[in-house]
Formats: sequence, structure tokens, C-alpha cells
Amino acid sequence: MTEEILKNINNWGKKPFDNKTIQELNILKKNHSELHESFYKNLEFGTGGMRGIMGIGTNRINKYTIGKNTQGISNFINNQQNISKKVVIAFDCRKNSDILAKIVADVFSANGIKVYLFSSLRPTPELSYAVRKLNCTCGIVLTASHNPPKYNGYKVYWSDGGQIVPPIDKKLISEIEKIQFEDVKFNANNSLIEIIEQEFDNEFINLCLSTGLNKEIISRKENKIVFTALHGTSSVIMPRLLKKAGYLNAKFEKSQMSPDGNFSTVKSPNPEEIESMDLALKLANLENAEMVIGTDPDADRLGVAVRDLDNNLVLINGNQLMIVVFDYLLKLKSNNEELNKDYFIASTIVSTPMIKKNCSKL
Repeated sequence: MTEEILKNINNWGKKPFDNKTIQELNILKKNHSELHESFYKNLEFGTGGMRGIMGIGTNRINKYTIGKNTQGISNFINNQQNISKKVVIAFDCRKNSDILAKIVADVFSANGIKVYLFSSLRPTPELSYAVRKLNCTCGIVLTASHNPPKYNGYKVYWSDGGQIVPPIDKKLISEIEKIQFEDVKFNANNSLIEIIEQEFDNEFINLCLSTGLNKEIISRKENKIVFTALHGTSSVIMPRLLKKAGYLNAKFEKSQMSPDGNFSTVKSPNPEEIESMDLALKLANLENAEMVIGTDPDADRLGVAVRDLDNNLVLINGNQLMIVVFDYLLKLKSNNEELNKDYFIASTIVSTPMIKKNCSKL
């Protein structure tokens, strides 16, 4: 091992690191390859946040690497003028997500920043809503999306409710890189931490329904759809939302509707992979459902299967889903004579250019 790696290891064997961490380090020293992997570099904070394997070390997700991020963001917020000194924190079903969320809340509050902390797991889209609704500058979600169970992570959202983008990401990274582990303030100011209870969910559900363009609920009563949360956070919201939206024939893959950080029924909790949707597809065929919908653990990734011309359920990819949805929205607004020159569609470099062709036909 290099001198720098050995220095990192030795530093973690004394203060400011707690006794539990030091004990785990002594055990880890018996496994040289794992020890090297845990300390050979710093886990990178990039655009959107940070994710990695949980454990001790500079290249792992733990109290100290998460705390360092939070201290850097706290410093940035406190150094800005005319911005809200408030943040909101959510977490998913993964192992330690709730513990790490409380640590993040402690650090923010220790830096004099007002914290709204969800009482239990919530989907990431609800976090985005909460950022705006509560007039927060920042939102944090403890999640590793669809990664395997040994991973966790830290997604960062800004005042518009979206994930951080340039130049904010670079500014936050700059602040985080200045932080030493001994700089992190872990002593919570509990008077600044407010717990968000389930009542908030109703506001989010009502907003989702009010922003929908198709107001015809009657037609939904006969629609047969199957939904799976893949053991994730959408289980908190989707049964109530679908019922209130009028989907009285919605069926749920019950074995995947309970939060489970081991994701015990799937190899990967990624709804865009056909294997992860296998149980939901079987249920859909049993129920003769016309559509299957699944979400990843923090519910910001969607998988959809529909029937083809041969009546077989086929999983469509993200680009296909985007084209179908935008085509529907554009035709609906065009028929209602709502489109004007102020409308635009924002896409990304990884999305299909077919979206531009859709627009050009209007």
C-alpha cells in the first residue's frame, strides 16, 4: 500500500472517529484486499451526489463520508446571502438509510440550518415537491437508486426541486473538498429538526392528481393495471394515489410492496430490466391486465410493460415511453388549442432525437 493509503488508515484509528469505527477498522485490517479497497481513494461527490458500498473508509458510504458532504453543503448555504437556510431530507428502504438520514439532519442542524426530516421512507418525487413547498434551498435523499443491496448513497436537490446542475454542483464540490473529517459538526440542534408526518403525503397525492391532464376518472374504473414497488418507497404512495385517481381494478404484486433493503425477490431492483418485473408480469397475465408499472427503490425510475399486437406484454424502454407520453400530451393540448410559442420541450443528450420530430409536426 502507498504511504497515502496507510496514512488514511492510521487516521481512522483515532479521533475524531468513534470507538465503533475504530473497532471495525481493526477487524478490517485482517482483510488486506478489502482494506485497500476501502481506503485507496476518496468516494467521489459528483453531479447529482454520491453513491457507493457501505462500510468504513474513505471510499465507502458511512457516517463520516456522508457527514463531510453535509458539512460542505452547510458551509455553502451559510456563506450565501438571500437564500433560505432550510433543507429537507428523505430516505428510501435501503439498509441504514434512516440512520444516515438522521446523521445528515444532525449535521445541518448543528450548523444552524432548519431541517425538515421525513418520519419514514418516502419517494424521491415527494422530496422534490417538499423542497419547493417548504421553501428550502436544498433537499437530500439517502438512496442508491437501483444499485445492489450493499450500496447506499446521497442525492442532492436544489431549490427548484431538481437535482443539482452546473454551476451549483461545482461550487458544492469545492466546499466539500475543503472539509477535513474533524471539521464535521455532528452535535445536533434538535430544536431545528422538524419531523414531516404522513399528512404531507395527502398534499403530494392531491397535487399529482390536480396536475394530470386527463380528468376523466370514469374511464379508469375498467382499466386493469398491475403495479410493483420492487420493495421500495412507492409502496407508501401508489396504492392510495391509484385508488383516488379512479383505478379501482389496480392490482399489486404483494410480495414486492413491503420495503426490503435486501430486495429479496429480485437480482436487481431496476424496473427497466425485464427480470425484475417477472413477478408483476406473471400477475398481469393471470389478471389479464393491459399494463404493468414498476418503480425503483426511491421511485424516480419507471418501468412500463404494455401488450403488443399479439397480446404479449412487452417492456418498453425509456425513450419509447417518453415518445408515447409526449405524443399524447402534445395532441391533447393541440386539440384543446392550448399550445403557443411559449411552450418548449427540454430533453437531454441521452434521449432520442425523435422528440424533435414530434414537435416539428405540430
